[in-house]
Amino acid sequence: MGDKAKKKLGKANSSTAISPGAAGSAEVKKVTILGAGKIGFAMAVLLQAAGGYQLRMADQSKAQLKAVAALGVETVHIGKGDDLAVAMQGQFAVLNALPFHMAIEVATLAAKLGVHYFDLTEDVQSTHAIRKLAAKAGSVLMPQCGLAPGFIGIVGNDVAQHFDELHDLKMRVGALPRYPQGTLRYNLTWSTEGLINEYINPCEALVDGEPLTVHALEGLETFALDGIEYEAFNTSGGLGTLTETWAGKARNVDYKSIRYPGHCAILKLLLNELKLRDQRELLNKIFDSAIPATRQDVIVIFASATGSKGGRLMQESYSARIVGTTVAGHALTAIQLTTAAGICCALDLVAGKVLPQKGFIGQESIRFSDFIANRFGQYYRAQDLNAALAA
Repeated sequence: MGDKAKKKLGKANSSTAISPGAAGSAEVKKVTILGAGKIGFAMAVLLQAAGGYQLRMADQSKAQLKAVAALGVETVHIGKGDDLAVAMQGQFAVLNALPFHMAIEVATLAAKLGVHYFDLTEDVQSTHAIRKLAAKAGSVLMPQCGLAPGFIGIVGNDVAQHFDELHDLKMRVGALPRYPQGTLRYNLTWSTEGLINEYINPCEALVDGEPLTVHALEGLETFALDGIEYEAFNTSGGLGTLTETWAGKARNVDYKSIRYPGHCAILKLLLNELKLRDQRELLNKIFDSAIPATRQDVIVIFASATGSKGGRLMQESYSARIVGTTVAGHALTAIQLTTAAGICCALDLVAGKVLPQKGFIGQESIRFSDFIANRFGQYYRAQDLNAALAA
């Protein structure tokens, strides 16, 4: 993959009519975004600024739809019954930014309507169900298109390709506060429900060549990047379909969430000793009321592969730290930017026919070079963090 040249992340080019990933046609494609929350709003900002798509936003919240309407995006209020079908009918694609438990319902409807489907889910069971749906679908069903799962699978798969024989592939991602305080040294930067899901649900991994299920919060390790100390531990969903892709080809493949030191021990107290893993609703309320949210966040990405190449044991790694930026006059946090950029890039690559046009698509189907060259994938390029933090 080579060294990443450091450069300050620029603003989206609002004059771009079509991306490198969607080259070959200036046709404007109709896209529905489901969910007008923070990530859905960021998707609308990126797509509207880049051009090439006619957007429709659907949500139950009229207040959130009002904010999106100010972007010049068509909005649809959804309640019950057939509202989802009305919002999706006749569209080129749907980007699902609703809670993970809605993934199977929306994907099923998309397949029925012949609409390309993309989501951000970290839920393993939902992904398995969507993969089964995709076997007979005439459209693309592509879940897990965010940061982790999502980009980390793309970059992890890329570094893994550079060996004659792959031994170990480690993928680590953290959505962290830039200025950690308190004993947890953590702030809420994204969905509390999704966070708890990652901390409790079983985790997939390859261990000694065998696909296994391992426990969340286990496998604690410590490491340093750019002089900053971190810890990492098993969390659910980040690997996507990589365990299947590398089964029989690698010894060990795993994914862990990055946190500042001390976080895991407190979580084990809360979830295991105080039994809050059995009371998710209560745990959600505690997190929301006791852990402050922040817009001053940083994304830390680290992928490392070890294997044999030319008869020698070699290692190759990728690391990046990404902060938020302003796009078309709207300040986006690091988690908004990276998550929205991931799913928008997947959409662009399908629209440009770089990816298959029907069935299930795993994240590792995207080549890193295609992703990073794309107008949305470029938000993952290495930043001059000193300049970005001062901006």
